[in-house]
Amino acid sequence: MIQRLTGNDTIKINDRLITDIGSGDVAKLTYPNDLVTVKVGKNGNTIYAKNETGNQASLELHVLRGSGDDKYLNSQLQAYKLDSAGYILMNAEVIKVIGDGAGNLTRDTYVLTGGVIAKPVEATVNVEGDTEQAMSVYTMQFAVAPRAIA
Repeated sequence: MIQRLTGNDTIKINDRLITDIGSGDVAKLTYPNDLVTVKVGKNGNTIYAKNETGNQASLELHVLRGSGDDKYLNSQLQAYKLDSAGYILMNAEVIKVIGDGAGNLTRDTYVLTGGVIAKPVEATVNVEGDTEQAMSVYTMQFAVAPRAIA
């Protein structure tokens, strides 16, 4: 029987530890493009073409609105908007810590490089107790995000 315990995950942006997070899904890393395109033709002849955009990753990060992390990420967005050609691209690290129930830990690590904030933070005004209005959602795009398990 295999058991997995999760917890103590870490998110860093430009070596800054992100701690001003809320509840639920606070970070989601996705790969929006396939790594390969497969085309089957006549007689089952098949072509496999490597798609470099398959290395691109998107990181959606939810931080508490008005927090230190929100201010830091907003300053990154403003720096890009002010001088896109001179902007220093972001890096990030997402580490999931997995336990086996016997005290052994595995680190599932994604190292993201070549990043920018892809769109401004949206806002909601709600009078019925929606807690999501207290969150700032940042969508970032990274050129590459390889995964390592150790």
